[in-house]
Amino acid sequence: MGFLDILLGRTKPVAPDLDQLFALPSAAVTLEAAAGFTPTGGGAVCFATVEGAAFEQTHREVQALLDADTDRGGDPVELHQDGYGYSWLVSQRPSDQLPQLVNDLHAVNSSMEVNGFGPQLLCSLAAFEDERGRRLALVYLYKRGTFYPFAPLPGPGERRDSALELQVKAVLANDLRIEQDLSRWFPVWGAPGL
Repeated sequence: MGFLDILLGRTKPVAPDLDQLFALPSAAVTLEAAAGFTPTGGGAVCFATVEGAAFEQTHREVQALLDADTDRGGDPVELHQDGYGYSWLVSQRPSDQLPQLVNDLHAVNSSMEVNGFGPQLLCSLAAFEDERGRRLALVYLYKRGTFYPFAPLPGPGERRDSALELQVKAVLANDLRIEQDLSRWFPVWGAPGL
C-alpha cells in the first residue's frame, strides 16, 4: 500500500481465507452450549450468476463431486436462484454431520475460486435452530474473510432478531473471525438452506 493510498483512506482488501470455514464445527459446540442452537444440516454457497460454458462446466463438476458422496444421507446438492438473481448451491446433510457440510461448502468455494470464478462468490452459510424453532445462519463473507450471524424472525415480512444476532456475536467472538462492521451484516432473506 502506497503513501497516496494512506492519505486517501484506501485500504488493501482482505484476501479470502476459506480455511476459516473449518472453524464452524467448534463454534457450533460453543453456540449450542451458550445459546442452545444446533446445526440443521443445511448450508449453501451464494454467488453471482455467470453465463457461459466455462461456468456451467464448473457448476456441473462441483455438483457431481458433492453428489458422488454416498454417505450424504440427505438430499443431493441442488442449485437455486433467489428473487434477487443470485444463485445458491445448497447442500443438505443430517444434522450431526456439520464437519461434512463444511467440507461441502469449502469444496464449492475452492472449485469456483480455482476455476477463476472467485470474484462471483458472495457468501456461504450454515443453518442452526434452537428448541423453540428460532432459525439462525452463520454467514461467511467470502470477500471479507469474516462471519456474522443472521437471525430472521418468523412470520410475515422481513424482520430480523438483532438482539439474538448481537448475543451470538458475543458468544462466538473467540471461535470465529466475526465481522465487526455491522453495516456488512447483510440480510439473506429467503436463503435456501436456512
